[in-house]
Amino acid sequence: MVGSHDIEVVVFDVLGTLVDEPGGLRAAIRRAVPAADDASVDALLAVWQQHVEREQRCMTQGRRAYANTQIIDAEAAQRVAEQAGVTDRATIAALSTAGQRLPAWADSVAGLERLGRDFPMVGLSNASRAALLRLNASAGLRWHQALSAESARTYKPAPEVYQLAVDAAGCPPDRILMVAAHAWDLRGAQAQGMRTAYVHRPDGDPPTCSDDFDQRVEGLHELVDALTVT
Repeated sequence: MVGSHDIEVVVFDVLGTLVDEPGGLRAAIRRAVPAADDASVDALLAVWQQHVEREQRCMTQGRRAYANTQIIDAEAAQRVAEQAGVTDRATIAALSTAGQRLPAWADSVAGLERLGRDFPMVGLSNASRAALLRLNASAGLRWHQALSAESARTYKPAPEVYQLAVDAAGCPPDRILMVAAHAWDLRGAQAQGMRTAYVHRPDGDPPTCSDDFDQRVEGLHELVDALTVT
């Protein structure tokens, strides 16, 4: 359990934690392939997600030169289009930028506003700088600082990405709280000495019995209540 006296800066993952990435991508795929049924949309979403995860893993392992998320998303959109038989260039182009127009979870905007009254807040995302700018604007997310893994030319959970947040915070990592809906992300932050809080989201990556995170909450307001109690 962490309290307000333990933390100086709060760092949030964005994709999946503050915005509904799977839901937003499903909606974009439905627009691109209006005849697809639910099962087909889910299968196409899996094509997208598997491509992104595989390519980012290749980059963190040094098996592919760094490419930002705009490039990877364009590749994923092309794969989805090929699988679905979509050939219209405008449709594929719109699909490739779907990751820049993801809806915020219902508690995200208000939770950030509440927390921002008491703590400096940093967004730390694998999204490219340009994609993160547009995503923040589209979802209505407001930060004191937003950092992209593009600055480290790699992807979380590479330690260089978390170091961006530590450097920006200007305090010891154990005074920084990393908040995410993905246990793999929190493990990466924990390995760099940061405190950790898991927030439950649909389609997230839940902790295992061996994970020892500082906080586990069902929603953002529960976390804010824990951190802002006097």
